[in-house]
Amino acid sequence: MKIVAGKYKGKQLFVPKGLDVRPTLERTREALFSILYSMGINFADIDVLDVFAGTGSFGFEALSRGAKTVTFIDIDTKPVLKNAALFEKEKNKIEIIKSDIAHIKYRHKKYNLIFMDAPYGKGLTELAVQSLIKKDLIAENALCLIETRKDENISFPECFELCDQRIYALNKIEFFWYKK
Repeated sequence: MKIVAGKYKGKQLFVPKGLDVRPTLERTREALFSILYSMGINFADIDVLDVFAGTGSFGFEALSRGAKTVTFIDIDTKPVLKNAALFEKEKNKIEIIKSDIAHIKYRHKKYNLIFMDAPYGKGLTELAVQSLIKKDLIAENALCLIETRKDENISFPECFELCDQRIYALNKIEFFWYKK
């Protein structure tokens, strides 16, 4: 798995063997970032939060495209730590938090772009969305990309305004603007 575009285009990412981690595929990331650019997202002004980070492929793609900062949250940080070591020149822009989103400690930072890809069918997406709101981690007018299995139907709070939805193979990615 490689970085698709930007400063680190072609950089190979570590992906552990097994089914515990499902990194967002290169073609899907390329499509998502094309959509983000078409929406006018300027990565130089963006603080990115990659929840259920796994390998961190989405966050590292954003970093390659000039994100101001990227924070990764996962209960197993080994894959993302291994990949972060590949971005030594960017270490001051990378933060890795070993936690589940429901138990993350209070933070003063709010994020403009959030990507979430929870394990499918376990109810973790809803829990994570509620935790992000409760812990006040989402900036006003932030864009949230939430990946689920395409047949999963999740109800989102009213403050999440659906603006786009895409299906990629077995996955569905919904784009929400956060309106307090």
